[in-house]
Amino acid sequence: MGWSRRMANEVCLRNLDQERPWLLEQYQSRGGYEVLKKILKEKTPPEQLIEEVKQSGLRGRGGAGFPTGLKWSFITRNAPGQKYVVCNSDEGEPGTFKDRDILRYNPHQLIEGMI
Repeated sequence: MGWSRRMANEVCLRNLDQERPWLLEQYQSRGGYEVLKKILKEKTPPEQLIEEVKQSGLRGRGGAGFPTGLKWSFITRNAPGQKYVVCNSDEGEPGTFKDRDILRYNPHQLIEGMI
């Protein structure tokens, strides 16, 4: 079935009603960074993570809603040179504020996802 945009917003914005949700301690008290710890401890292969993200139906928050797992699969694991992770949270379009509250109130979830 995959994720709808509404479901994605529920995940990204679920902490807005918490007191000082941007604090590391608050994020960890709600289970933050536990998935990352598990992935690192179990040394989950990148291909498995990409497949799980594909199966989840997770999509980008831009207008096209591009499938995240598909985007990740384009990265060549053995490509030479240094690799970078970029968080594009540009809201240059007039009246667009889709990312601001995530960056402000849920930054650790964003960081955990990027790692």
